Amino acid sequence: MKISARNAMKGTVKSVVSGMVTAEVVIEVAPGLEVSAVITKSSAENLGLKVGDEAYAVVKASDVMVAVD
Repeated sequence: MKISARNAMKGTVKSVVSGMVTAEVVIEVAPGLEVSAVITKSSAENLGLKVGDEAYAVVKASDVMVAVD
Protein backbone atom coordinates (compact mmCIF):
# COMPACT_ATOMS: atom_id res chain seq x y z
CA MET A 1 0.00 0.00 0.00
CA LYS A 2 1.29 3.44 -0.92
CA ILE A 3 -0.57 6.48 0.32
CA SER A 4 0.20 10.19 0.60
CA ALA A 5 -1.21 10.57 4.13
CA ARG A 6 1.52 10.76 6.75
CA ASN A 7 -0.51 9.27 9.57
CA ALA A 8 -1.28 5.63 8.81
CA MET A 9 -1.59 3.51 11.95
CA LYS A 10 -1.73 -0.25 11.58
CA GLY A 11 -3.97 -2.07 14.02
CA THR A 12 -6.63 -4.69 14.62
CA VAL A 13 -10.33 -4.27 13.88
CA LYS A 14 -12.16 -4.42 17.21
CA SER A 15 -15.70 -3.79 15.96
CA VAL A 16 -17.74 -3.02 12.87
CA VAL A 17 -21.26 -1.74 13.52
CA SER A 18 -23.26 -1.30 10.32
CA GLY A 19 -26.29 0.93 10.01
CA MET A 20 -28.53 1.62 7.05
CA VAL A 21 -25.97 3.83 5.25
CA THR A 22 -22.81 4.00 7.38
CA ALA A 23 -20.62 1.73 9.47
CA GLU A 24 -18.60 2.59 12.56
CA VAL A 25 -15.23 0.86 12.54
CA VAL A 26 -13.02 0.70 15.64
CA ILE A 27 -9.34 -0.17 15.19
CA GLU A 28 -7.00 -0.80 18.12
CA VAL A 29 -3.66 0.72 17.06
CA ALA A 30 -1.84 0.04 20.36
CA PRO A 31 -2.84 -1.75 23.56
CA GLY A 32 -5.74 0.28 24.97
CA LEU A 33 -5.60 2.88 22.18
CA GLU A 34 -8.47 2.82 19.69
CA VAL A 35 -9.31 4.92 16.66
CA SER A 36 -12.87 4.97 15.36
CA ALA A 37 -14.14 6.00 11.96
CA VAL A 38 -17.52 6.29 10.33
CA ILE A 39 -17.41 5.17 6.71
CA THR A 40 -20.07 4.20 4.21
CA LYS A 41 -21.59 0.76 4.67
CA SER A 42 -20.62 -0.14 1.11
CA SER A 43 -16.98 0.80 1.78
CA ALA A 44 -16.91 -1.45 4.84
CA GLU A 45 -18.40 -4.27 2.78
CA ASN A 46 -15.96 -3.71 -0.11
CA LEU A 47 -13.04 -3.83 2.33
CA GLY A 48 -14.44 -7.02 3.84
CA LEU A 49 -13.81 -5.72 7.36
CA LYS A 50 -14.23 -8.27 10.14
CA VAL A 51 -13.29 -8.28 13.82
CA GLY A 52 -9.70 -9.48 14.20
CA ASP A 53 -8.57 -8.32 10.74
CA GLU A 54 -5.52 -6.12 10.35
CA ALA A 55 -6.37 -2.67 8.98
CA TYR A 56 -4.96 0.84 8.85
CA ALA A 57 -6.45 3.94 10.43
CA VAL A 58 -5.39 6.72 8.06
CA VAL A 59 -5.68 10.32 9.22
CA LYS A 60 -5.41 13.11 6.66
CA ALA A 61 -6.10 16.56 8.02
CA SER A 62 -4.80 20.05 7.47
CA ASP A 63 -5.29 20.99 11.15
CA VAL A 64 -4.63 19.20 14.39
CA MET A 65 -5.94 20.77 17.57
CA VAL A 66 -4.35 20.30 21.00
CA ALA A 67 -6.22 20.86 24.27
CA VAL A 68 -5.51 20.58 27.97
CA ASP A 69 -7.66 20.74 31.13
